Amino acid sequence: MLIIGISGGTGCGKTTVVNQIINELPFNEVTVLSQDHYYKDTSDLTFEERTKINFDHPNSIDFPLLLSQLKDLKEGKTVQQPIYSFIEHNRVAETVTTTPRKVVIVEGILVFTYPELRDLFDIKIFVHADSDERLIRRLKRDISERGRDLDEVLNRYLDTLKPMHQQFIETTKEFADIIVPNNKYNTVAVDIVKTIINEKLKTNA
Repeated sequence: MLIIGISGGTGCGKTTVVNQIINELPFNEVTVLSQDHYYKDTSDLTFEERTKINFDHPNSIDFPLLLSQLKDLKEGKTVQQPIYSFIEHNRVAETVTTTPRKVVIVEGILVFTYPELRDLFDIKIFVHADSDERLIRRLKRDISERGRDLDEVLNRYLDTLKPMHQQFIETTKEFADIIVPNNKYNTVAVDIVKTIINEKLKTNA
């Protein structure tokens, strides 16, 4: 099994890079674990209390569960990946049955901050994008997909997202094997990643 960690700031385009990699691999050879689904269960809190959680701090992530499930997959076991609702700010009751595959991609803004998890990654990729570009993408996504309004997104950006990025995310660039500039000219970097993946898969075959 080849385990790839993909990180970068919010709105940097991690999903685009993940999809570019997935599209080059057979459908039944890759699975994705998204950090966003491993936010801690907050059923004991009211909705109002949940909206005030700093979701850009490593403490908001259930890293032990993510680490445990990744280890299980590596050992050939099937896991029940949680599902998180950004509208409810909490996990839902349903889970996703996730089976071991040749390639497992673990993606999220904070996945490089947890040493035990980071140590399992065979390839570590950091996706870089300009801060203004990331803010614009975050605005569009949170308003259209997550039921947020403009003031809420901007306030969260200034109060938590920006300082958390500088403290916890930008600093993890040093752990990356490859830094991908996510703009329309990033095809060379992604092609290099694809080549490395294919070579490693041949070696592990």
